Amino acid sequence: MKSDAIKLGPENASHRLLYHALGWTDEEIHRPLVGIVSSYNEIVPGHMNIDKIVEAVKMGVAMAGGMPVVFPAIAVCDGIAMGHVGMKYSLVTRDLIADSTEAMAMAHGFDALVMVPNCDKNVPGLLMAAARLDLPSTFVSGGPMLAGHIDGHKTSLSSMFEAVGAYTAGKIDEERLHEWECKACPTCGSCSGMYTANSMNCLTEAIGMGLRGNGTIPAVYSRRLELAKHAGMAVMDMLEKGITARQIMTKDALMNAMTVDMALGCSTNTMLHLPAIAHECGVDLNLDIANQISERTPNLCHLAPAGPTYMEDLDEAGGVYVVMAELEKRGLLNTDCMTVTGHTVGENLAGVVNENPEVIRPVEHPFSETGGIAVLHGNLAPEGSVVKRSAVAPEMLVHEGPARVFECEEDAQTAINSGSINPGDVIVIRYEGPKGGPGMREMLTPTSAIQGMGLGGSVALITDGRFSGATRGACVGHISPEAASGGAIGIVEEGDVISIDIPANTIELKIPQEEFDARMAAFVPKTKQLTGYLRRYAKLVGSGATGAVLDEEKA
Repeated sequence: MKSDAIKLGPENASHRLLYHALGWTDEEIHRPLVGIVSSYNEIVPGHMNIDKIVEAVKMGVAMAGGMPVVFPAIAVCDGIAMGHVGMKYSLVTRDLIADSTEAMAMAHGFDALVMVPNCDKNVPGLLMAAARLDLPSTFVSGGPMLAGHIDGHKTSLSSMFEAVGAYTAGKIDEERLHEWECKACPTCGSCSGMYTANSMNCLTEAIGMGLRGNGTIPAVYSRRLELAKHAGMAVMDMLEKGITARQIMTKDALMNAMTVDMALGCSTNTMLHLPAIAHECGVDLNLDIANQISERTPNLCHLAPAGPTYMEDLDEAGGVYVVMAELEKRGLLNTDCMTVTGHTVGENLAGVVNENPEVIRPVEHPFSETGGIAVLHGNLAPEGSVVKRSAVAPEMLVHEGPARVFECEEDAQTAINSGSINPGDVIVIRYEGPKGGPGMREMLTPTSAIQGMGLGGSVALITDGRFSGATRGACVGHISPEAASGGAIGIVEEGDVISIDIPANTIELKIPQEEFDARMAAFVPKTKQLTGYLRRYAKLVGSGATGAVLDEEKA
């Protein structure tokens, strides 16, 4: 065991002394040391129940003969951070989480790890750490919240943001708005649609790093506590068999994850996180690969915000394994990949049954023959841009209109709220990329306002920032290169015509080539005065097209 190097022999008596200072017995000291990375805190609804999950993991590890040791990881609530300077501090935590977990694990010589995340940057950050450390590792999340209920209809976070837009437009009154805020998110857990947190938790199953149900069993179900105990037992089995994270997180496993992503209709943020996780595994996973996979992968689910079903419905239908089983009917997965169960993907899928073909469409009857995400290229985004195709109204799949240009999210929001955005417009929000933001803020507030005001079928929005998984509509993000790096989004002028063709995977600024070239030659990106962590982050971060990973050579 790795920890033997710091536990055994007279030369390590001082280490054992400190273990005894913790109240450990000799028997506990000589067990394998299993780090449990707890993301518990009291500000994120998806994390308020993680203390109970951690206690269940500890029991599972102990029952299997290990010594469970808890240490923390931070997590930002994207919903609370949304729409103000706080969102600049969301994506940047992904790297802090990976770095701090690496530091704790290496400093204390853990033999194995159980990661207990739940929210948007927390899950990918810990997957990145698992890849770096290459220890036996399992994941068990805090689980999704149950959907809310208003007027007999299920609701969620995205419904709430759109209700704010409806209030701004005078469609509902303040009393009705208050009813929404009291009912839309009724339990603890990650918000109930196929938003980023749930997308990433589902993809831990697809990659092979989470047990069945990790992405879908609701936070308030006792089955999740059982799952947590089994996760603790599973990591001990991995330790005995010598199965480590990078033996599971192979290129084939990551390709499986991207395939499942397209079938589920996951958040566009997965197009940031999967390449970043792959980078830690030494695997190249770029946006061009995403389009290739999307072209051959049917979209089988329309969970909120794309449709009226929620994570609890996906769980009752059989969960991620059913989606994978449907995909396997067409041979779209590599079933030889190893998983944390100690069995291959193919072995795990044996006997899986689809309990609700309306929630998880059979592969013979998909929502569409192409995946939920599309990557667009063109003179506005030569390195690529990303849109959640499955959440775009049919009439907006092809759109051309005049640009309404804003230098930050707040300015765009002011224009939307004032009623100065017209049907047909293409809202352009720039200097919100990884470097220019910095931190690549999500744009759920403006996109939800557009929907709530009834403009979702006529207005598009493009940005070098990104979108929440709760966003729906013709919203194209991750435009790369970003404005702060000299990208063409920085030369767009008010009234320029922008063409978006999602089926053709194109996005174009429709001005003469001579004028385009002249503008680019004269373009000097704006800069911001930054301090603290954001200053360091802006200096190191790379393109959104490659996962917004940090360039270690610049450090």
